[in-house]
Amino acid sequence: MKRVFALAMLFGGLGGAQADPLPTFRIGVLNDQSGLYADIAGPGSVEAARMAVEDFKPETKGFRVEVLAADHQNKPDIGAAIARRWFDVDQVDAIVDVPTSSVALAVSNIASEKDRAFLIASAGSSDLTGKHCTRTNVHWTYDTWALGNSTARAVIRQGGKSWYFLTTDYAFGHALERDATEAVTKAGGKSLGHVLAPFQSTDFSSYLLQAQGSGAQVVALANSGGDTINAIKQASEFGLTDGGSQKLVALLAFISDIHSLGLKVAHGLTLTEAFYWDLNDGTRAWSKRFAARNGGRYPTMNQAGVYAAMLHWMKAIAASDKDKAHRGTEIVGQMKAMPTDDPLFGKGSIRADGRTIHDLYLFEVKSPAESKGAYDYYKLVDTIPGDQAFRPIADGGCPLGAITAAK
Repeated sequence: MKRVFALAMLFGGLGGAQADPLPTFRIGVLNDQSGLYADIAGPGSVEAARMAVEDFKPETKGFRVEVLAADHQNKPDIGAAIARRWFDVDQVDAIVDVPTSSVALAVSNIASEKDRAFLIASAGSSDLTGKHCTRTNVHWTYDTWALGNSTARAVIRQGGKSWYFLTTDYAFGHALERDATEAVTKAGGKSLGHVLAPFQSTDFSSYLLQAQGSGAQVVALANSGGDTINAIKQASEFGLTDGGSQKLVALLAFISDIHSLGLKVAHGLTLTEAFYWDLNDGTRAWSKRFAARNGGRYPTMNQAGVYAAMLHWMKAIAASDKDKAHRGTEIVGQMKAMPTDDPLFGKGSIRADGRTIHDLYLFEVKSPAESKGAYDYYKLVDTIPGDQAFRPIADGGCPLGAITAAK
């Protein structure tokens, strides 16, 4: 545990802030720094957080921001311990990022208990704005309902009616399969079953054989990060889609996954993202700055989500009584009261249940011949407007949503 907290302070913010007359707010980037999800969040999310502070220049608005970081190792107990130490000892005002839904659910409970803001950029479970919603959660980038709904509808329109799920066996995978199955059924398709694979698997051969033997038209990967990469690589080696009778769909994949796989393996894959570096002038300009600071690696939607969520958090602090802005309920209430507007996700809003509303994008991965170079990987198939992309607030089971609907 000492190693984890040492890492947190290694990434610490500005020295000497205690003596500065400006009030200081501390935010902790909590994620996987070296394991399965390091590429989709990890050090890149820390860099995105630092860029947000540099770009916003909070000192010109009457306050300072320090950025800390720590590695939760994808373990809920470690993530919970770091969150408690940050809130109780290090006076951290907000936590941001947190891939791995089981860790995010644990941190969400603690943030609510301590009345601190929790800005979720990387965890996917829609329960964070559903049955486990709190007044201190803001779920920024995507969620399992949105991914399942957007991808399932598009694939069924293309003729993929029968589905079989290869699901990672923890909270995120279960939520993703559940939400995708609901979307498949509503769109006129059916699920033929699933197979559960342990989190952080390296050998998917037996699971892929079961998927192949199901006869389903669509084999849907309800996993992410390294698990998705390994499953797609091995599906290609198995020739799962060679006969044309089965289509492989990644319910959650990132541009870093496609970069690791290469277009020869990944081309034709259908996926939904909340951000892509080549969408417009604003995304291109920011992404090129980010890549120059991140070893040439272009941003994932999670890293973009950290940047955008932090910008909005700082805007809310600037608009608030600084003495009250340390409280999670106060600052998240202010974030919800203000429209969102940033160069990466555009204009949107934050609902009463904490769900950030913005457009999502359905992409198909290009073939090697279609790509002009590194990270030129996606063809835009469809844009899903924010008011259609995310689960209606009345359907989520969040008491905060029920209060809003009743009004």
